[in-house]
Amino acid sequence: MSETFARAELFVVLLAAMLGLTALARRLLVPYPILLVLGGLAIAFIPGMPEVALQPDLVFVVFLPPILWSAAYFTSLRDFKRNLRAIGALAIGLVLLTTLVIGWVAHTIIPGISWAAALCLGAIVSPPDAVAATAVMSRIGVPRRVITVLEGESLVNDASALVLYRAAVVALVSGTFSLGATVADFVVVAVVGVLVGFAAGWATRWAIRHMPEGYGQIALTLLGPYVAWIAAERLHASAVLACVTGGLYVRQHFSAEVAPIVRLEARSVWELVIFLLNGVIFILIGLQLGPLRRSLAASSTGQVLRWGVIITLAAIVVRLLWMPIGARLVRLGRRYREKNPLPPARYIFIVGWTGMRGIVSLATALALPLTVAGGAPMPHRSELILITFVVILGTLVAQGLTLTPLARLLGLSNEDDSFEKEQRLAREQAARAAIARVDQVAQEDWVPPSIATQVRAHYEHRLQRFHPDAALDPECSVEQADAQRRLRQEALTAERRALIALRNNGEISDDVMHHIERELDIEAMRQGLGHLTLGAPAAPA
Repeated sequence: MSETFARAELFVVLLAAMLGLTALARRLLVPYPILLVLGGLAIAFIPGMPEVALQPDLVFVVFLPPILWSAAYFTSLRDFKRNLRAIGALAIGLVLLTTLVIGWVAHTIIPGISWAAALCLGAIVSPPDAVAATAVMSRIGVPRRVITVLEGESLVNDASALVLYRAAVVALVSGTFSLGATVADFVVVAVVGVLVGFAAGWATRWAIRHMPEGYGQIALTLLGPYVAWIAAERLHASAVLACVTGGLYVRQHFSAEVAPIVRLEARSVWELVIFLLNGVIFILIGLQLGPLRRSLAASSTGQVLRWGVIITLAAIVVRLLWMPIGARLVRLGRRYREKNPLPPARYIFIVGWTGMRGIVSLATALALPLTVAGGAPMPHRSELILITFVVILGTLVAQGLTLTPLARLLGLSNEDDSFEKEQRLAREQAARAAIARVDQVAQEDWVPPSIATQVRAHYEHRLQRFHPDAALDPECSVEQADAQRRLRQEALTAERRALIALRNNGEISDDVMHHIERELDIEAMRQGLGHLTLGAPAAPA
């Protein structure tokens, strides 16, 4: 009972620390993974704190599938395809180069380490984690294409790094290595992984379509990534690509399969799940330093930390050097160059600076085998794990904390207005389709003429506002729309307060209040007022 109670206490402490550190990160305007790792590191040194042993299988099976699925789900497939060359150059070319360079550096500076172990380390630290980078990039307003490339890189680089890692581990344990077998293995596991992802995505879509509307459909979206991951592992395929493919597939069909309220609720559920998973895992990363430090002799810990700093610098430099080279390599071909001009140097540099490592690196390091062929202990295992932790901490702190001021120093801004143009086009076409449908059914017996006139006028007003060549004065249209939004917000606030008063006075039940409140929430989202609370001031007209 005491051990169970201690674990429950630890869970509560970690959850409270995660929430507090996340709130602090928002106030300080720094990526929250940085404070979570540092917070976990501080917690590990609290006297009497129980030791947390983070099992790699737990990270791979529990944490990674939903994180990868979610990342793919919120990725634009169109933009992913458009930037496939740039993504491939980073996710495959840079991962391979980083593995080789880090392997060479490790073999040079660490006495007695084998090439297989050194390349293991290279594969472990080669894939960056885009969580912290994209959080900063979205806030400072860099072009959407930069964020798309970073997100696309993080979807694929884990798969290529894990294939290299597996080949290096086989060479380390057995003492044999075959380049041809490694290449063939990469192709097979990638292709089978993609096929498994399609199958898992199709099965998830089929189940959602036949599930009654509600939380069952949302639960199926949470089950999908685990089905994809386990099926791929059973077939010895790339579980990472299976989750990525499944998430992309489901996203393409989700809007047609579920009701609007399910989409609203599913998004909220997924955002909470991913927030908790990322928060817990980054704190757990910090907690690993205590056990790692105690596994080494006191005299060697300082030396290992110095090796970690050197390898961290090497990983950063390799990425910075690769960026201008890779940016030009992917533009081989006149037609591609014409459609995709070379980005400004400051954008190439900022992408090169976003090389923070995260949970995949730590999980693969912890998954290193305990013994080699013959049963002997694996040499340098503790050193490799501690070096990996130094790389994670070093890149998160050194690059994560400097990313925002560096972006401001370089004068980065979102000069790409394609998002606004596409948004205006979508609104215009949607309004035209609605008007066409209203005109189509207006003559039917069940449609009163006055209602048809009102609905048509509503969409014509929207069309006037969002069409760039509208006859109505654009400035006047915006002012009218702002006034309408303010009046709507005032009315919705009054309705909410009346509901709460009726519930508090016992005149209606909680079920009635929640049912009507949900309708008001949907209306608020439709009017763009979903972020306003009862205490928030009305938007000025």
